[in-house]
Amino acid sequence: MFQKTILLFGLIFLGCNSFSDKQDESDKPDKPDEAVEKRDYLKFHNEAKAYCKAQNFNEDYYFLVDLSIHSGKNRFFVYDFKTNTISNQNLATHGSCDQFDTNLTKWEKVKFSNRNNSHCSSKGKFKIGKRDYSSWGIKVKYWLHGLESSNSNAQERVVVLHSWNAVSNQEIFPDYSPLSWGCPAVSDAFMEFLDAKLQQTQKPVLLWIIE
Repeated sequence: MFQKTILLFGLIFLGCNSFSDKQDESDKPDKPDEAVEKRDYLKFHNEAKAYCKAQNFNEDYYFLVDLSIHSGKNRFFVYDFKTNTISNQNLATHGSCDQFDTNLTKWEKVKFSNRNNSHCSSKGKFKIGKRDYSSWGIKVKYWLHGLESSNSNAQERVVVLHSWNAVSNQEIFPDYSPLSWGCPAVSDAFMEFLDAKLQQTQKPVLLWIIE
């Protein structure tokens, strides 16, 4: 119990980044598997496609992050509108909300907030904005612009898309991914993949966080 308590205190005081510097050696993002199909995402894909068309966003693909999934499993999905398939998937972190709790299993359930300094995740649609320098991972981040009342403070909170070498590039269930300060951080290898895609598009890309 003493060791678990120490571990939790260590987790909570980490920002968009955690205590571990461990990184998976794999250099390629995972491909989809049958587990993804356990939840029906069709309504999200259809709404995202209509939204991208109406808002003049990229109509080739969008990013869907399902934070209802355990953080040790793939939950960051790249959906291809042309083929109507999930083309790539990987892990993503969620916010710590600065909660002190001796029960590690409670971290499986994500808490959401749009409040400044809450260190929680925010759900809803985001426009992926400017590519910028990051102190973490591959040194690249993308600003996220919240498009709904549930995430309107994303820029002020510096909730961004970036990588972090503490995030594995493959599933680690039943272990958990490290907690962030609200950023959907991904592995370095997956961020390199996302960065290459984002640099090729001329229109904004939609990122949608759901639960």
